[in-house]
Amino acid sequence: MIVKKILIYFPIALILFLAQSFFWVPTYDKQAVGNPTRLVKYVQGSSADAHILNPTLSADSSSSSINELVFDGLIDLDHNLKYRPRLAESWTQFEEATLTLNTSAFLPGGKVSEGDVDWPDTLLDALQHNTEWTKNLRFVEVLPGKTVQREIEIPQSDVKAEPHKIAYTLHQPLRLKFTLHNIDQDFFEPIKQWLGEDYFAKFPYDQFVRADEPSQQEKLQSHYNEILPLIEHNPVIVFDLRKDVTFHDGHPFDSGDVLFTFNSIMDPKGTSPRKSDYEPVKSAQVLGSHKIRFTYKCLFSPAIGSWAMGILPEHLLTREKLIEEAKARGRDPEVFTLRDSNFGREPIGTGPFKLAEWKSDEQIRLVRNENYWDGAPEYEEYVMRIIPDSLTQEMEFYAGAVDNYSVQPHQVARFSTDEKYQSFSSLGYFYSYIGYNLRNPLFADRDVRVALGMAIDIDPIIQYILYGEGERVTGPYPKITDWYDPEIKPLPYDPEGALAMLNAKGWKKNADGWLEKDGKIFEFNLITNSGNPVRKNILTIVQESWRKIGIKCNTQLFEWAVFLKDFVNALKYDALVLGWSMGIDPDLYQIWHSSQAGPQQLNFVGYKNAEADRLITRIRREYDREKQIKMARELHRMIARDQPYTFLYVAKSTQLLDKKIVIVETEEGGEKKYEKIYPTKDGRIRYYFNKWKKLATMPTFAG
Repeated sequence: MIVKKILIYFPIALILFLAQSFFWVPTYDKQAVGNPTRLVKYVQGSSADAHILNPTLSADSSSSSINELVFDGLIDLDHNLKYRPRLAESWTQFEEATLTLNTSAFLPGGKVSEGDVDWPDTLLDALQHNTEWTKNLRFVEVLPGKTVQREIEIPQSDVKAEPHKIAYTLHQPLRLKFTLHNIDQDFFEPIKQWLGEDYFAKFPYDQFVRADEPSQQEKLQSHYNEILPLIEHNPVIVFDLRKDVTFHDGHPFDSGDVLFTFNSIMDPKGTSPRKSDYEPVKSAQVLGSHKIRFTYKCLFSPAIGSWAMGILPEHLLTREKLIEEAKARGRDPEVFTLRDSNFGREPIGTGPFKLAEWKSDEQIRLVRNENYWDGAPEYEEYVMRIIPDSLTQEMEFYAGAVDNYSVQPHQVARFSTDEKYQSFSSLGYFYSYIGYNLRNPLFADRDVRVALGMAIDIDPIIQYILYGEGERVTGPYPKITDWYDPEIKPLPYDPEGALAMLNAKGWKKNADGWLEKDGKIFEFNLITNSGNPVRKNILTIVQESWRKIGIKCNTQLFEWAVFLKDFVNALKYDALVLGWSMGIDPDLYQIWHSSQAGPQQLNFVGYKNAEADRLITRIRREYDREKQIKMARELHRMIARDQPYTFLYVAKSTQLLDKKIVIVETEEGGEKKYEKIYPTKDGRIRYYFNKWKKLATMPTFAG
């Protein structure tokens, strides 16, 4: 009887419990019922934990995502991808250029270039007809000569041997210093034309550079121009800093913090991955508590972008503080560096959020900085939850346990049609390509590379592999930037035309259907890294596309470390599938300049084009944006013509949010107005994050 009652009443009780749970447990739409704090907490899903919360040392995306909220840079990119002030209230860029005077040379007209020649007036009189040149000149002055003792390190023929040091005396001759309104890489061209080539070619270095040991003088000769440059471009950036900024601990921010951050990056004992961005700096000079000047030793237009990096608090990280921390933790102070400091786990910045908690491989919790200089954020908390599995991330998003995560292409269609979500799909900086090793005779001919590209139908790759979340690209720049030339058309899908081009180059099909020339089959290996299903699918599609026109392509996958070390860096491959994640700057020196085509370098396809080299060099020395755009698009056309890559696509980045998350704007009368969230030109939705707020109910917007 008891068993019978259990069998009858237990299912009824269970049904009642489940029914009660349905009404008691908040659904996604009512997740804040009984928990209003959920409305003021933003939860980000992340597949990986942060590594170190120090912007000068971090290199992974998870760390950067948190660093952007904890630290501020001097500048950053606005919604139109132009630089805007942050910790810097404003900045100016100008140039100081110097010309070393050759007092033994004859000036035009036969006049001897003696020390008492009134150089500024003489030069200005000679170039007064060049109004563009004179208009850019702010003023010119004569720098007196001086004598200095120095030494230079000269590399040995054995690269493993220590550099040879040679001490010398430099009798620096008189110099002209030009201060320019605008940085101009061609400033010296009119001067060179007036002075003539002999002025520079026959400069008497031996009179001014003397080795302390006369027997070493000959070794100095090939380094004369390094020791005594005849012309110098020294761009200058002066930052005027905000005076109303404090760090999270209440300590005022000033120019000393900026100088300290720069010095910590350049510290020889440091391990900052940012060092190459700041190596062109010649000198850093504090001009006041909220003014700092950086002088560069060469033309380097990407320099301004480096100052978007977060600024560190000097008062917490001086050498004395690090020694004190090392001793307290029982560490050797001599080898204890900023990377060893607990600061990387307990950061203090000037950003809109402060670190409250970090549980490794679980979550990082930030709280609102109530004293933030740009106004406290609407959200009280920011939480990054570590959820390695993409399916779990999706389920957590469905349940409302996370507000945002990196949506996979195959998930986009499901979410984008759901009325609960707002979807943002935009092109980013990353593009995929097939790269050919141009050292291989198979790929030396440009027409062959074009034919290989024409044989591949890329649209189905975008449609079926990326689920439509991508677009064709034609060149080396991000499609969303001004550097990309939208007039360039992609290679057409034309396998018959591709075969005709190869036939014209002597490749004919043999009895087995393979293309053959001089007894050799058109055969090579196409490789990529394992663990990337998209690239694996591309291998299969491309292999079949080339097989149809008679090309025998063998495909292989390798673990990432092996792929890089044994094949890419060693230049031992035929062709590969890879991608680049580009930045906002048009400088492509490391990827495309011929000097960067050796082992361990990024121009691993071996692209070499003298005209491209000239453009690449001029682009990174040009500070005029319109001129940069013109040259960048010319470079784009050149690389698209040469086809060292078959450019495939740029994948879209899709972000999804609850529709109840809005931008809050405060009107003049203090009233709150809600606006839809919208992305920046490069797809960033968190640009306005400090104004985001989650409402309890779905908002309605005018219009």
